[in-house]
Amino acid sequence: MLHILYIIAITAEAMTAALSAGRRNMDWVGVFIIAWVTALGGGTIRNILLGHYPMTWVSHPEYLLITAGGAILAGLIASFMRQLRKLFLFLDALGLVVFTIIGCQLAEEMHLPMVIIVMSGVITGCAGGVLRDVLCNDIPLLFRKEIYASASFVTGGIYLGVEALGGSMEWATIIAAVLGLILRLLAIRFEWQMPKFVYQEEW
Repeated sequence: MLHILYIIAITAEAMTAALSAGRRNMDWVGVFIIAWVTALGGGTIRNILLGHYPMTWVSHPEYLLITAGGAILAGLIASFMRQLRKLFLFLDALGLVVFTIIGCQLAEEMHLPMVIIVMSGVITGCAGGVLRDVLCNDIPLLFRKEIYASASFVTGGIYLGVEALGGSMEWATIIAAVLGLILRLLAIRFEWQMPKFVYQEEW
């Protein structure tokens, strides 16, 4: 089930990334690169930091084709994407929690400390979007006041918490995914925000 959700998530991420590239008037090479970086970049950065090889998209090159197909599909239905905005907000939230849990599981398999496990989840969930925003010359969503990275932290914490209480990996995955998704969707619905740090005094 997690694998199916992963495929859905990377496709959705590739589609939204393609639209970001389109708003910057990129050619199709640029569109594909932005789609790949967004959908697969978080896992790639995680693997580089943890020294885990080969990369997921090297072991499964079909992921490159799937995400490229998602980018092409986004181009074909771009005129209808405004009507599908709520669907893609949901899929983006789903992708965040799925990527986070996958990142946690990989670090857990490597027998890394709990802090690193959670950070592995956050990097997997958020880094692809950061790369997309940087390449598209936007302020990354991660660095704004939205509850995004914090939702990823909470998801990873719940996952480890359920396991610490004796729950199986399957139950930890289900509970963390559901609660993390609810948190992110509520944050979108009610525009919950993290506290801002504002400093304007000149040195």
